Formats: sequence, C-alpha cells, structure tokens
Amino acid sequence: MSEPGQTTALDLLDFIRSGPSPFHVTAELVRRLRAGGFSAQAEGDSQTATAGKHYLVRDGTVVAWHQPPGALATTPVRIIAMHTDSPTLKVKPRPDTGTAGWRQVGVEVYGQPLWNSWLDRDLGLAGRLVLFDGSSVLVNVDRPLLRVPQLAPHLDREVNDRGLKLDPQSHLLPVWGLGDVRSGELIEFLAAEAGVSAAEVAAHDLVLHDVSAPTLIGQRYELLAAPRLDNLSSTHAGLLAFLRAAETTGSEDLIHVYAAFDHEEVGSTSMTGAAGPLLENVLRQISSELAAGEGQGTRTLAASRCLSVDAMNAVHPNYLEWHDPAHLAVPNGGPTLKVNANQHYASDAPGAAAWARACRQAGVPSQVFVSRNSVQCGSTLGPILAARLGIRTVDVGIPVLSMHSVRELCGAADPGFLVDATAAFLCDPT
Repeated sequence: MSEPGQTTALDLLDFIRSGPSPFHVTAELVRRLRAGGFSAQAEGDSQTATAGKHYLVRDGTVVAWHQPPGALATTPVRIIAMHTDSPTLKVKPRPDTGTAGWRQVGVEVYGQPLWNSWLDRDLGLAGRLVLFDGSSVLVNVDRPLLRVPQLAPHLDREVNDRGLKLDPQSHLLPVWGLGDVRSGELIEFLAAEAGVSAAEVAAHDLVLHDVSAPTLIGQRYELLAAPRLDNLSSTHAGLLAFLRAAETTGSEDLIHVYAAFDHEEVGSTSMTGAAGPLLENVLRQISSELAAGEGQGTRTLAASRCLSVDAMNAVHPNYLEWHDPAHLAVPNGGPTLKVNANQHYASDAPGAAAWARACRQAGVPSQVFVSRNSVQCGSTLGPILAARLGIRTVDVGIPVLSMHSVRELCGAADPGFLVDATAAFLCDPT
C-alpha cells in the first residue's frame, strides 16, 4: 500500500472511532468542514447562495456546498451523496428491563444488521440526549458496558447442526449488570456521563456499538477491519474528495455539493433522509439566488451529475455461488460501479462513462458489480435522488466483506482509491 493510501486508511480508522452514532458522525463532519473554511448556514438563510463555502446541519444529516465566485444560473452542479447511519441496535424509549437477577437494556433492531454478529461482544452506547428545553447533548460510553450473551451449546446441543435461530425481541437484549431493575437508571447513568441532570432529559436517540478499535489486519496489513464501514467508508472518502475539489484549480466552473444523509438503512423516508426535501431545498435556493429563469434551473440540473457512494458486497471466498462470476468485486481492486437492470442502482451508460473517465483521470483501478440473477441486490440513495432531482446519478462504492455485521472488512487501499476517483468526478466539467 502506498504512503498516501496508508494515510487515508489510517485517517478512516480515526473517523470511524469518532462516529459511533449518526450524530457523532455529523459532529466530526462539521469539525472537518470548519477546518476547511466552511461556515454554518441556517436553512432558508439568504446567505445560502452567496459565493463561498457553506454547510447546514439537520440532526444526523449534513449538506455542504462550495459555490465559486462568478457562478451563474447555468453553472452545473456536482453532487456526492452518502449516508451517516449503519445497521445497529437502538435503545427503546423505556429501556430499563431484566429478569432473574440480571439488569438489561431494551433495544429495537435498526435496519438489517446481522443479529448473530452482535452476540458476545463488548458493546458501548452512544447518541444524543434531548433536554426539555429542546437542546441536545452528545453522549458516548466508549468502553465495555453491555453484552448480548449467547446460549451455551450444553443447553442447545443441536445449534451447530440446526443453525442459530434468534428472536429479536427475546434474544438480543444486552445485559449491563446484576440486581434489581430500577426505572430510569440507564438515563441517569448516561446523563451523568454527559454532564447534565437526568431530570432535564426528555427523550433520547441511542445506539449500541462495538468498542473494539478499528484496525489494519493481514500479513501485509492490506485489510481494514472496522465497524460501520457501511457507510462511513463512503462518508469519509466523500468528504476528503469534496474538500479537495473545493480547492482544485480548474473546477471554478462547477458548484460542488456534499450530502451525508441519515436513515438510509431504514428507507430514507424521513425529514433527514434522502427522500426528504432537504437537498432539493438547498439546490432550489442556490438556483433562485443565482436568478435562474423559468426552466433554466431544470436545464442546469440536466447538465449536472450526482455520485451516490455506498459500500457494497465484496466477493466472499466461502460463498462464491452467491455471486455473478463475471462481476466479482475484489478488495483493493478499486472502487466499484454498481449496475442493476431494475434500477435498484441508478447507474446508466452515460453515468458509467463519466465514472470510468474519472477513474482513468485519477489513475486508480476500477471494477463493475452486477448481482447474480437469482440474488436480489440491495439499493442505495442513488435511485431516490435521481428520481427526486432529475439528475443523472451514478452508484459506486468500495467492496466490503461481512456487510451489516457489527464488524466489517475491506481492502486498506480502496479508501484512498475512492477519494482520488471521487475528487476527479467532482472536478470533471465534461
């Protein structure tokens, strides 16, 4: 792995550590955007369309944009879109529960995590506490606090032959201590961790997370093992590419937009999801302030492009029968174009050509993924944004093994490849 590639991989490890929940991811994005010269804007602020570097935050979602001086109503837009959330276990509103002398935490399944991967792991707890005055405070217990215990084979002797069967209501409850269950105890503990009064906590958004540190593994450290690679690998690479594009000479004739949405893992249909109006509102405000005439904004969007970046399934060496043999995505083989005839991915031939041009310009390898005909692929933000905005959209991502596990695996060189190719895509005026 080259020195630049190693630097990107190590920075990704730090980024993942900083983002155990979408709200922590948002905070880290804001920190890095501000370091890059971006200033905060309120939604609907008339300053939205002034030249310069801006961002806005809505809960677990960040939209940032760079409008160069001299931008016109006809200036094309280059958008990169990712998501900040990952499959997990989310704490229920009334979390204190337990039985038989164990104190436990009530949780709800968020998205489609691999349930078995959460068993017998040291887990922390992170998210936000919302106070009665409407403000919120972040909390992150980044130490072994909870554990979801598996039943021993002495009590279920057929488990290895029959296969593990889990009831998410009964079998995914983590333990966090012994003794009598007392209502309000978990929030009291977390309020103390956050430095606020428990009496002021009105509600919460809290998720479990694996506290094992992300790391490089393998004989030559060519692999990266971490939680939440889906989709912090994309959110991180997209930000680095976006910041680079904002400083690249020769890209002054483009408006760059970075959109990191929450709730992709549960369908994106929320006020902070890609199916909501947030990104469209920002683009409309920019178009309005640039005095786009009737129909002119639509023509501008038709000349614009969006890159939807989301992790995707690497070829699994133990389950080759689940993959299309001509479209195997290999770790460290470069970022991968995702194609689906039924539009689960938004990529089409012109978009694929734009992505291929960006990879060639950046000098990085690239791959193409198509799902096996007998296996339905997942979907992404791409089709949602393409349909809502009317912008040609391309779906790409890096190959990840064990997707939706509490701990996933990718090639350590791929994050750097993705940054370079994405920056080239954002700066391509063609």
